[in-house]
Amino acid sequence: MMTKPPLFLIHGMWCTGEAWSRYRGYFETKGYEVVAPTLRLHDASQNDAPNPDLGTTSLLDYARDLEAAITSLDTPPVLIGHSMGGLLAQILAARGVGRAAIFLTPASPAGIVALTPSVVKTFRRVLTTWGFWKRPTFPTFEEACYAVYNLVPEADRQDEYANLVHESGRAAAEIAFWLLDRQRATTVDETKITIPTLTVAGTQDHITPASVVRKIAKKYRRCGGDFKEFPNHAHWVLGEPEWEEVADYCLHWTDDTLKRV
Repeated sequence: MMTKPPLFLIHGMWCTGEAWSRYRGYFETKGYEVVAPTLRLHDASQNDAPNPDLGTTSLLDYARDLEAAITSLDTPPVLIGHSMGGLLAQILAARGVGRAAIFLTPASPAGIVALTPSVVKTFRRVLTTWGFWKRPTFPTFEEACYAVYNLVPEADRQDEYANLVHESGRAAAEIAFWLLDRQRATTVDETKITIPTLTVAGTQDHITPASVVRKIAKKYRRCGGDFKEFPNHAHWVLGEPEWEEVADYCLHWTDDTLKRV
């Protein structure tokens, strides 16, 4: 009988490990061990002043922390990253970390143009604020509802928003302006990915549009990656109605894939 590997869940921008609370409980009821860390300097609530060092924290800092946590585990885990966490999972997969990887509505790596009209609308205020790349960022309620919670019932949006925290301006700049990034933080060499991958898109996603996620999936299809698009989902696949179908698909894919490798 196959031993189930742990699931290592990587949250996205403006979130903490608690963003995975629904998935974590669901996965644990299926017999999986779950690890869901909070990225560095994300432990202050939105009502507290963020650590000033957060503003200049790089995606590479996040990736370094996560790689250390993953390699300390007894068994290589399945990486599951959402949004910015999906990009971090791509970076880690290219480093040979993990047994398989799932990229849920992921941010795009270098080489993929992602500034569609809905993405520009989401980040216009942040990206046009001088010096944003060295300061913590935080979305307005209206921005979050448009970009992330567009399929979340209106009565629940304020509760979801209350869980958000500040994010690194540098990380946002590395994702948005990868051409200008000398550190090449978002570069992912897909030829170095030797583990199975699954890329997931939501057709109604505004912040990581399905058109962009399809390009990401195409990048990894060259090395055997799988792709799934959910027409009745947007970005917040972690908590919008019928989130269970996405979580269940991830588990079925994991189980079926690991039987073949």
